[in-house]
Amino acid sequence: MPSPPSAAPARSPRELLLGTRMGRVFLAAAALKLIIAVIERAAGAPVWLSALGTLAGIVIVVTAAVFLLRAFVLARRQLLWPVRRKLIVSYVFIGFVPALLLIVFFLFGGQVVFNNVASYLFKTGYERYVVSAGQIAQSTAYDVEREPARAAAVLQSKVDNLIDQYPGLSIAIVPIAARSGVSAGQAGPWRHLDPPPAPLPRWLSRFQDPTLGRRDTPGFTIACRMEDGADKLIARAVGFPRGANPGFAAIVDLPVGQEMADRLRETTAIRATGVSISVVEEREIIPPPCKADAEAGPVGEELPAMPFRYDRSVAFFDYHDWLTGPTEHQVSVGLKVRLGDLYKEVSKGQSLRVGSLEFGQLMLVLLVTLAILFFIIEMAALVMGLALARSITTAVHEIYAGTERVRQGDFTHRIQVQSRDQLGQLSDSFNQMSTSIEHLLEQAAEKRRLEEELRIAREIQMSLLPSGPLDMPGVSMTALCVPAREVGGDYYDYFRLGEHRFSLLIADVSGKGTSAALYMAELKGLLLSLSTIYQSPRQLLIEANRIISDHLDTRSFITMTYAVVDLEARTLVFARAGHTPFIYLPAPHAAPAAHAEPSGSAGNVPRRAQALVPDGMVLGLRVPNIERLFPHHLVEHTIALRTGDVMALYTDGISETMNAAGDLFGDARIAHLIEEHGHLEVGELRERIVRDVEAFAAAEDQHDDLTMILLKIEEPAARLPAVHTEGIVEP
Repeated sequence: MPSPPSAAPARSPRELLLGTRMGRVFLAAAALKLIIAVIERAAGAPVWLSALGTLAGIVIVVTAAVFLLRAFVLARRQLLWPVRRKLIVSYVFIGFVPALLLIVFFLFGGQVVFNNVASYLFKTGYERYVVSAGQIAQSTAYDVEREPARAAAVLQSKVDNLIDQYPGLSIAIVPIAARSGVSAGQAGPWRHLDPPPAPLPRWLSRFQDPTLGRRDTPGFTIACRMEDGADKLIARAVGFPRGANPGFAAIVDLPVGQEMADRLRETTAIRATGVSISVVEEREIIPPPCKADAEAGPVGEELPAMPFRYDRSVAFFDYHDWLTGPTEHQVSVGLKVRLGDLYKEVSKGQSLRVGSLEFGQLMLVLLVTLAILFFIIEMAALVMGLALARSITTAVHEIYAGTERVRQGDFTHRIQVQSRDQLGQLSDSFNQMSTSIEHLLEQAAEKRRLEEELRIAREIQMSLLPSGPLDMPGVSMTALCVPAREVGGDYYDYFRLGEHRFSLLIADVSGKGTSAALYMAELKGLLLSLSTIYQSPRQLLIEANRIISDHLDTRSFITMTYAVVDLEARTLVFARAGHTPFIYLPAPHAAPAAHAEPSGSAGNVPRRAQALVPDGMVLGLRVPNIERLFPHHLVEHTIALRTGDVMALYTDGISETMNAAGDLFGDARIAHLIEEHGHLEVGELRERIVRDVEAFAAAEDQHDDLTMILLKIEEPAARLPAVHTEGIVEP
């Protein structure tokens, strides 16, 4: 797999430290820190030097963090640049990580439920243990009340009967009133604490009120602390005899030791592993010290102090201080339980059996089976995902290698199509593309050659248009030609016919492009020859039509206006072969031109532009009797010239310019512009017309060649500037 093009070249650690600014800063800070550390160790350092060392340490941490960040970015770029690795990482995040998170979630949720169930079962069993202590205390009080003289024997009998069931059972009689007739006494080992002294704590007096309807207190938990720091729990209960004013109370203690924890495990499947007193109200409640009596009978090992273990559950419940009573404090008991034992305990209610298995065991087998199937399916999905990623990335790599070969100019390279999926179709498309690239390059070279030829043709066509001024006093002229394509079919020209006479013409070959340009070149040569022979515009057009009809394509024709200007006779004679109107703007205070010779009279007449449209057919038509029809319809028109007269000749590319709404610019707008701005110099008038045409078309494309000639008659006596003309003008 090639390396990523954008990846920076790998650097050695020496280059990173010495060749980069960040590396040099890191080395300088490390050296400064080392020097300051040596000085501090040898002779101590002032405060400012210690502060400088701290600053150097901060710089070291910051530069190291920057190095790590850059290393991470570079490693990520190198690691994830191949598409195969990206797909694998994507699959891991899309398929594997969610499944792993679900597994962790359910394991954590199961652990929470497991801990809560274990805590509930233990507390339930322990509460039964405390209730047993209350029952023993109350029955003892009743028995002593019946035989107060045998109180000591009653206590000892109780202990002897219950000591096997409740190891460490201790019972004491505490007198409340002096005339109770019962003296204090105790039975049992009392290994954990000294017997409760008289009198009873005041908080127990509320249980002596006969309005309660009962005299026995609910069992509660007290604690003591052993010499090794371990906390010991005792289930204590107080029983009172019948009567309004009980004279004594029976106190029962059941220490919770290791043997008792084992008995609780048999009934709850939960084993207590340690005890710890919690901190309450920001102070530690220190229980009284446990009694250490080596001569007392064994009651089993004590529960140790509970260390923190991540694999253990914890049960929290309250314990009482014997002196203050109602103030409850938190005690935590560490629990240890096996999942199988717990499941058996909670599924005891399912008595149904399926074959040799109980219903709960059957459900557990099904759960394990589903977990195994889930794991197998996940592994199969992982393998299939990696296989699909390999197939995809192999095709992508082949395409990448192919593009590199093509980029280097090897168009013969082909990709091996290994599948018929979308990637296979893409590979096949790449092969077809590489096959056609060479043809496209050949076509591009041919296109460049044609563009070069068109450029040369444009230069040639430009050379066919007038390139210099017409040096003739008494007239000012300007022209414009903008082809719609590289070359066009519009043509304008002028020829000097004598000292005071010249001709001018404007023509439009049908169509656009190269063919129109060739016909235009042919027309120039023809008219250049005919202008020296025929003085009459009508005769010139008749002869030109006769000659050019044999050479034009049947689908082509030419429109043209040809005029001869005689500055000495002050006349303009023109003939129109199907061309656009000839716009004539008379000089101020001159009468409008007629279709016949003007009378020469002058009057105060408003200056109005005229669109002169004498009859005439287009050149080059191949129709029957064209030799007779063309001269018959062709009319020659004469205009008497005066100083200030303005004439305009143009092609239909100007009048038929369209805007976005499809409207045409029109001959009327041209005539109005000439009428409004005819007093301007011809160059300024041309610019006015061009700007108006461009503003009218706005963003619309030019669809035809734009050609125009403007002619203005000047004073004949003075030697005026030469005729001003222009050739092809770029759009």
